[in-house]
Amino acid sequence: MNRLKNQRVYLAGAIDRAKDRGKGWREEISPFLKELGVIVFNPIIKPSEIGLEDQDTHNLKAKMKKQQRYEELSNMMKVIRSVDLRLVDISDFMIVNLDLDVHPCGTLEEIFWASRQKKPIIVHMVQGKQNAPDWLFGVIPHQ
Repeated sequence: MNRLKNQRVYLAGAIDRAKDRGKGWREEISPFLKELGVIVFNPIIKPSEIGLEDQDTHNLKAKMKKQQRYEELSNMMKVIRSVDLRLVDISDFMIVNLDLDVHPCGTLEEIFWASRQKKPIIVHMVQGKQNAPDWLFGVIPHQ
């Protein structure tokens, strides 16, 4: 019996400051999940054209910062944040890749958002469980 079939998973992890823009681990795990019949929500490859986080978007955000176009950047990020949190809303569970060497601002909000909704959260801690932020032990069961 496959209890994961037709379940929806959100893949949370750093994008903004990750060297590979967060693609590698998502591309690695997605085929396995899809083979199990899991519907994968990958914030890099969104199910719509709204709130994209592709290379063009990254370049545009960097340009906006450089040109101090903070209002435009803020408006763009509000859309991205809204779409990503909506994907968390419609997910049944979450898989998180957490690397403390890469600032996980959005990832942490997504974890807390899913936790408030009582969704199962599976965390891969790159540096090992013993190095997880203490706060997470109050949010996610350590098992």
